[in-house]
Amino acid sequence: MATDWLGSIVSINCGESLGVYQGRVSAVDQVSQTISLTRPFHNGVKCLVPEVTFRAGDITELKILEIPGPGDSRQCGDSQQMETGIPGVGCQVGPSQNGTGKVLKKPMSSSTPQNIPRRTDMKSQDIVISPQQQCSKSYMDRHMETLSQSKGFRRRHNSWSSSSRHPNQVTPKKSGLKNGQMKSKDDECFGDDIDEIPDTDFDFEGNLALFDKAAVFEEIETYERRSGTRSRGTPNEKPARYRHDENILESEPIVYRRIVVPHNPHKEFCTDSGLVVPSVSYELHKKLLSVAEKHGLTLERRLEMTGVCASQMALSLLGGPNRLNPKNVHQRPTVALLCGPHVKGAQGISCGRHLSNHDVHVILFLPNFVKMLESITNELNLFSKTQGQQVSSVKDLPDTPVDLVINCLDCHENAFLRDQPWYKAVVDWANQNRAPVLSIDPPISEMELGIDAKWSLALGLPLPLGERAGRVYLCDIGIPQKVFQEVGINYHSPFGCKFVIPLHST
Repeated sequence: MATDWLGSIVSINCGESLGVYQGRVSAVDQVSQTISLTRPFHNGVKCLVPEVTFRAGDITELKILEIPGPGDSRQCGDSQQMETGIPGVGCQVGPSQNGTGKVLKKPMSSSTPQNIPRRTDMKSQDIVISPQQQCSKSYMDRHMETLSQSKGFRRRHNSWSSSSRHPNQVTPKKSGLKNGQMKSKDDECFGDDIDEIPDTDFDFEGNLALFDKAAVFEEIETYERRSGTRSRGTPNEKPARYRHDENILESEPIVYRRIVVPHNPHKEFCTDSGLVVPSVSYELHKKLLSVAEKHGLTLERRLEMTGVCASQMALSLLGGPNRLNPKNVHQRPTVALLCGPHVKGAQGISCGRHLSNHDVHVILFLPNFVKMLESITNELNLFSKTQGQQVSSVKDLPDTPVDLVINCLDCHENAFLRDQPWYKAVVDWANQNRAPVLSIDPPISEMELGIDAKWSLALGLPLPLGERAGRVYLCDIGIPQKVFQEVGINYHSPFGCKFVIPLHST
């Protein structure tokens, strides 16, 4: 009865909680409604226990995968089919010459790394039903009815049709062309024969040992060295790192000394990018401005350019966009502009006009003189059209500290002005106000500076300024390159994209 099913390979689905088990039937108990499988596989993985037993209430679905015939070998199924976890792999049933079933043992692969067969190379094999298997079908169907009536047992015969077959009938091969082109593609992709799956585990360690990493890295390094490409780095090398302001493209060697003066400079400066800017004497600087004026760079143009550059620097010192915006109207900065009756004073007045146009409260100090220079008169006329305030007495200067003091009192020629009472009074006020000081084009002599500056702005090329001048900045007043060459200066602009650059002492 139920013992006739012993040796059959079945698949038992126990639901989502227990999963699916495959194995060979070793015992069937009709009284206790249990079935036992030997050498079981759980969800495709071989179980550690040699045998498992299931109750009828735990079984959701039962499939018969293989029914052994009288001529089949139990050892074949136990030793090969169950080791692979997939029924039918390891032995193949085919017809013998006398009509009885015959077992054909497939060759086992070696332990060396094997190639996984491609799907296009896999073909289904012929399945031949022996007369003994055909005759035992009705016998097993008749004696399995008792077991199939139990709760949870459902029998499916996927390999048997309801109509009888001829004992020697052969199952046709898969053609791959049924139901049109889409069926053919589906069969090519998913219609692989289960017998073509390798019957041994893939040897990952063996295949990994075949990969020689040192040889591969050496080959890559050799190729990159020959082709001239940048190395991607080997385990013993660190890739080159660049800052955001560095150029990774190779260029010509940088020449840092691109300004050469005809005499030995007393002092040299350098820019942020490393370019050397030599200082010039006052005589050479005066000659440079004279030649530029002869070629069309008039005093009015120079004053305007100096005023624009000085006002840009002053706006940056006052806080730039963080201080000067519509939301900070109540924090309007105050600048005290101290000017003398000379060209340096006219430069300061031009700077004050531009600052006042940018909503800065400017207080201009200029002493009363009977006769003023034409350049000062013109600048005062323009300054009077702004909201700036002009005073001529020290008493009218603010008592509270201002945001910035711009010093244009000193000049290179008129040294007698330092002995005037108004000059001494303004110097005392500036030193007591404790506001930072910006000097525009200060003189060379340390003794001529009555006010210590925090910043100094030089024009065109710097003079050899001392320590009391503070940090030196250089502004571009628009002198052409050929004008420099005419006075004997080999000049290349150090400004780059700016009009005002800081200089550092070397």
